[in-house]
Amino acid sequence: MIDLAAYGSLFLAAFLAATLIPAQSESLLTGLILAGGQPVAALVAVASLGNVLGSVVNWMIGRGIERYRGRRWFPASAAQLQRARHHYARFGYWSLLLAWVPVIGDPLTLAAGIMREPLWRFVTLVSIGKIGRYLALAAGVGALS
Repeated sequence: MIDLAAYGSLFLAAFLAATLIPAQSESLLTGLILAGGQPVAALVAVASLGNVLGSVVNWMIGRGIERYRGRRWFPASAAQLQRARHHYARFGYWSLLLAWVPVIGDPLTLAAGIMREPLWRFVTLVSIGKIGRYLALAAGVGALS
């Protein structure tokens, strides 16, 4: 039987974890895998989808953030934006394979939007990294249980 609460919670946790909101989804995925109520492939797919879509939200914010730069409440200084542009330009779009890495991944996806990275390339590279991370986690949990 499909447990919508489990899948919905996992999707939401993975989605939020990929945005600039501090959250994490690995412990929930691990718990659901160990509980054994759902197929591991379905859990990995749901977590991956939520996480990639959360990154797309960051990309969209990055695409539109420049128009608010002159506002007093704007959260980043011109120097911070320039630093983000510099780092992204230095390492290029291949750095999006690291979008899953804690601390640097979320700002990286935001910078990709600021740098006008094409959505198709963004989604492709981010998906490879994030799906790979969840597959490795699932394999690790499976090996330990």
